Amino acid sequence: MEYKQLFLTWLEEGSIQLPQMLLSHYSKLSLSETELVLLMQIMAFQQKGIKFPTPEQLAEKMTISSESSVAILRRLLQKNLLAIQEETSKDGIRYEQYSLQPLWETLINKMEQENNSLTVQQTILDEGDLYKAFEQEFGRALSPIEVETLSMWIDQDEQNTMIIKEALKEAVISGKLNFRYIDRILFEWKKKGVKTIEQARSHSEQFRQKQIKPEKMNSSRNNNVPFYNWLEQ
Repeated sequence: MEYKQLFLTWLEEGSIQLPQMLLSHYSKLSLSETELVLLMQIMAFQQKGIKFPTPEQLAEKMTISSESSVAILRRLLQKNLLAIQEETSKDGIRYEQYSLQPLWETLINKMEQENNSLTVQQTILDEGDLYKAFEQEFGRALSPIEVETLSMWIDQDEQNTMIIKEALKEAVISGKLNFRYIDRILFEWKKKGVKTIEQARSHSEQFRQKQIKPEKMNSSRNNNVPFYNWLEQ
């Protein structure tokens, strides 16, 4: 019977939902473990309907003094990880409550910054690989004009580095390794809405098939496979 009553008491206490993202990244928000636990205690109180727990109430649930609780609350407010809002009840009574919205906004902004940073790093790596691929196929260092053309394809034309590599490959296969030819390939692909490597390869294959058919009668004297001339478009 005592066990059953204990279990019912435990259920009545309820539980709080703590985002995994907060648990994984609280240190990046300059939150200490004590500050995190105090925020969790505020969440727990609010779930029970106590929207503005006192420092004493928070301290009783932790291993800190009331003075420490006050100091921590002040720090959280200064860090803009906690706010105090003034609300009005249905009866017109004004009251204050803690708001955790600044905490969630700061966490979201932090994650966004990290994602943007990773994206920038990946973009730099991709562009570096692209320049190396061109220099390897051309067998020399690229001229300033060629470097500028590559940058234009990426920045102005918003071409994906993988698509540019595929256009380079198409030029190599066709035996027309020059920037004018590659630029024409990219222009045609963009006009046709080509955005993936699969679409680019399928598009090239279709053009090759169209060129091969009319040349079948003369192909017995020439074993070379004809390739599509993008400059004739």
